[in-house]
Amino acid sequence: MKKIFYILLTLALTASLTSCENVLEAPTKSSLDESVVFSDPTLAEGAIAGIIQSFCETNSYRGRYLVFYGPNTDAEVRNALRNINDDPARLVNYNTNVNNSQMNTENNAWAMFYQGIERANIAIRGLRTYGDVENNPRMAQILGEIITLRAVLYWDLVKGWGDVPARFEPISAETIYIPRSDRDVIYKQLLADLEEAATLVAWPNETSWTTSSERINKAFVKGLRARIALAAGGYSQRTDGVRLSNDPELSRANMYAIARQECLDVINSGRAQLQGFEEVFRALHREDLIAGREILWEIPFSEGRGRVIFDLGVRHTTTNKYTGQNRGGTNGPNPIMFYEYDRDDARRDVTCVPYEWSKNSSDVDGSFPFQIPTNNGRWQFGKYRYEWLYQEAGRRVTSTNDDGLNWLYMRYSDVLLMAAEAINELDGPGAAAPYLRQVRQRAFPNNPEKVDAFMAQATASKEAFFDAIIDERALEFTGEMLRKADLIRWNLLSEKLNEAKTKLFQLENRIGPYENLPERIYYTYADDGETLIIYGLNFGDTDEIGASLGYPENKTWVISSTGEQSTYWDALFLRDPNQQQFWPIWQVFVDGSNGQLNNDGYDF
Repeated sequence: MKKIFYILLTLALTASLTSCENVLEAPTKSSLDESVVFSDPTLAEGAIAGIIQSFCETNSYRGRYLVFYGPNTDAEVRNALRNINDDPARLVNYNTNVNNSQMNTENNAWAMFYQGIERANIAIRGLRTYGDVENNPRMAQILGEIITLRAVLYWDLVKGWGDVPARFEPISAETIYIPRSDRDVIYKQLLADLEEAATLVAWPNETSWTTSSERINKAFVKGLRARIALAAGGYSQRTDGVRLSNDPELSRANMYAIARQECLDVINSGRAQLQGFEEVFRALHREDLIAGREILWEIPFSEGRGRVIFDLGVRHTTTNKYTGQNRGGTNGPNPIMFYEYDRDDARRDVTCVPYEWSKNSSDVDGSFPFQIPTNNGRWQFGKYRYEWLYQEAGRRVTSTNDDGLNWLYMRYSDVLLMAAEAINELDGPGAAAPYLRQVRQRAFPNNPEKVDAFMAQATASKEAFFDAIIDERALEFTGEMLRKADLIRWNLLSEKLNEAKTKLFQLENRIGPYENLPERIYYTYADDGETLIIYGLNFGDTDEIGASLGYPENKTWVISSTGEQSTYWDALFLRDPNQQQFWPIWQVFVDGSNGQLNNDGYDF
């Protein structure tokens, strides 16, 4: 049953876990002793619910991190891109400051992540002391889940803020105020923690506790450890510039070796599998939560929480039969992404949608919504759709602020591509090829010749294979907000954003690789009256053919619009992205840190 954690949010949670809003305050003393809570599996599972609650608070993942961490890259952008000076825009255009109104509050993502970490720390202490995890598999599973949830929070803290305070024990009077820790210290702790967690949790469907993709399982733990290892062994901005770690334990060779082993463990287990690309996202909307398929773990949002479609989905400009909420489209694909796909790639039309939903003024109850083309500067992520939630789960969103779609945190295809990257680095493209091929075959299920041609080119050299991985991860994961962290660890953030800027200019002016694209799109509707049929988006289409089709409507397909503050490509980033790979610690936390926190060494 969906949202299984929320029914466990009981007295055990409120009594045993701190719920302080300001993470610098010491937790209140529990009125229900830890020896009771963490020796009983049912009560101990309430700790999982408490940590997940921190994920779901208004300004945590729900309303801040998911919408603001990820854009702007060569794959994903904020769709109000040209409004360069408001605080939401500054969070994504590499020009924010410590007083950003979207984040500079005591209850924002930073605070909620540390709230979840503190709850995890208390639970980990209690389980290690009273849980008899060596002899009780269910308690071991709970401990492994909580260790992993803490790692998720820390990984996303490091992605967002770089060096952050390391809190791996419950707050005490002596540790209320602590400074930032070097991220390498945190990386090593997370790698050790996840190595332990993998010994505690079960594989998908191995036990009754791991039958749902909302529960932590061994495949996800190992995939997360691989993801963190690749970041730890990669580049990132430090106070002395963008560089690799100086810690020999975190060398690229060591980290690639960890990633290779963890990914191969998952692959060889046979406990996960690829699905059809569109089916992955329809299953997400269907809310079947069956473990052992492609989705390794998803953040569980109740129906009244979560803003996945609200911010990242296909926009509905009005309420209608599919949704009681006229939202979506805050972020979308970078316009160049559609043109990066081969037209036969099954991922393209799932990922990049050129329309919104509207209705006629006479359609009072929204019974007859229809798709209308947007413009070339406002693409939509097709992976998240109100209409799919309605069609697959029979659920029409009624909340004004939330849609309740879970956030897909990791897929099996990520494990395959991480394996391919790590194995290419250590063993060469021949050994790595089978894992990349699986992802490519899924993208071209009916065109093995294109798969073979692609693989022949990719395996020509180690360098060619790495370049293929860079491109394939964009094609596979656009809309899932993995791109920014990937570009950072590859030391390609500035390079790829500058390339995207050039491509956007070329696309708008129909020069370079876009020279022969039509100036206009031509469109009509299918027999159902709501589904758009568009001509003019593909390479090889022409205005001459478009005009001859007899479609009743056409429009220019451009990025620019009137009243803009900045041209689209100039708004993608306002400073060198390598000078602001991370957000600052917000002023409210600096002021409340007793002098321990600052942003020294970074130009905020």
